[in-house]
Amino acid sequence: MNERLLELYKQAQIPHTATDPSNNMPYETTCFSAEKFAELIVQECAKMVDDDGDAVMALRILNRFGVDN
Repeated sequence: MNERLLELYKQAQIPHTATDPSNNMPYETTCFSAEKFAELIVQECAKMVDDDGDAVMALRILNRFGVDN
């Protein structure tokens, strides 16, 4: 994976409350969200297209995948 994908992967970690089975106590952690990761990739692609001067195509990409801009 290249550096940018690794950054997006890290951003796709979402807060999660889990329970420790040894003492039944909750604790905060993170878990990977495939949905968030996909959304971030789509946003990144749309941004590249927009930066190249094609705002209409960028909006079409976002709309195609149901991602808010």
